[in-house]
Amino acid sequence: MDDGTARRLARNEAFFRKVNEAIERGQWPGEETAPIAFRCECARMGCNKLMVLTLAEYERVRANAKRFIVLPGHELPELETVVENQTGYVVVQKLEAAAKRAQATDPRD
Repeated sequence: MDDGTARRLARNEAFFRKVNEAIERGQWPGEETAPIAFRCECARMGCNKLMVLTLAEYERVRANAKRFIVLPGHELPELETVVENQTGYVVVQKLEAAAKRAQATDPRD
């Protein structure tokens, strides 16, 4: 994968992570265990799929800036590795240059 493609994919993922951060901010205190629809944070152009997680589950993933939630089958093995399989979603962790980009674009930093 060339560097320009990798940068474009990283921008897509960072955008969807920002969308999910806004979804999270819109929740009321005390709703940590309520199911919430989050956007798939994959790099696929046009992906608008949703998956259901609780705030606590999302926060557990977001504790690591290199990790993203994606639908099963939306992984990109050349940029990331699956670190968790959950019902309805997987957690991927970015590798090498993709990991550095993920950290650099983390809206929490």
